[in-house]
Amino acid sequence: MPKGMHVMASRTGLAIAGLIGALGAPAGAAPAARRPIVLHIGGAEITAEVKGKLDLTTAELTTWISTAASAVTAYFGKFPVDRYRIAIEPIAGEGGIGNGTTWSYGGAHTRMRIGEHATAAQLSHDWVMTHEMVHTAFPDQEDAHHWIEEGSATYIEPLARSWANNYPPGQVWADLYDNLPKGLPRAGDHGLDHTATWGRTYWGGALFCLLADVEIRERTHGQRGLIDAMRAILAAGGNSQVDWPIDRAFAIADKALGVPALTDLYKRLKDTPVTPDLDALWRDLGVIVRDGKMTFDDAAPKAAIRKAISTPPATAAASSSKP
Repeated sequence: MPKGMHVMASRTGLAIAGLIGALGAPAGAAPAARRPIVLHIGGAEITAEVKGKLDLTTAELTTWISTAASAVTAYFGKFPVDRYRIAIEPIAGEGGIGNGTTWSYGGAHTRMRIGEHATAAQLSHDWVMTHEMVHTAFPDQEDAHHWIEEGSATYIEPLARSWANNYPPGQVWADLYDNLPKGLPRAGDHGLDHTATWGRTYWGGALFCLLADVEIRERTHGQRGLIDAMRAILAAGGNSQVDWPIDRAFAIADKALGVPALTDLYKRLKDTPVTPDLDALWRDLGVIVRDGKMTFDDAAPKAAIRKAISTPPATAAASSSKP
């Protein structure tokens, strides 16, 4: 994969670019004549152009994009880049949401493929646009560190959407519970910097983020979380438009946190195939699954950490009622 390029992968681990994304628009398809969408959200100018025929109205597309941008802004405190471009490429004769690809070089921009007959209801449940926007919030990395780019987007996207009332907060934990095992090392795997499989890249990276979030909150006595680390990197200019080593990004974050949590965790996981005890982690966080049903134990040792992770900063004081 070329440096500075991020391709959306499905949550279920099918092909990174699914069939719907691979089809593309047929040769000779005439682009629909509609004005570009221009939004100003989170301090950024966001421009979107439709490169073909869609049943969706401009208003429906605007709602889709603005909802995703507002979610990303809620997590990072601002939109990660000053200018962001989106090319929406319809897939003739199809419905639903396809794949997204984001580039850092040439200015932050994303290509989104969606079916010609996609509906507003499908857009309202989409996670791909938010995932792609999160990619603009971390410095561009070498291939060995692609896991932090995809892992952070995989971890942050559902949280951010839940804060924008676009995803059930409890479902965030259900997704992690179901999918994080895909990020555990398998036989023959090595550390995160040396195992570029789909599971280790997306869900291994997301597992790193959850472990970091928990560890940061423990080591700062609940005063800081991964959100503070990511915001510190962004505040220092560390978005997708700069090319920083991962060590530099983590050092900046750790300085803001007051503890070397990211650097220490990275040292433990980068070269060694560590297998965390997920059962113990869920038990400590108070995430309980019995007979396929998830409940939350607020008396668990780290239940307060679970609640803090789920709660947007502006409403942290009201976290006691959050899952």
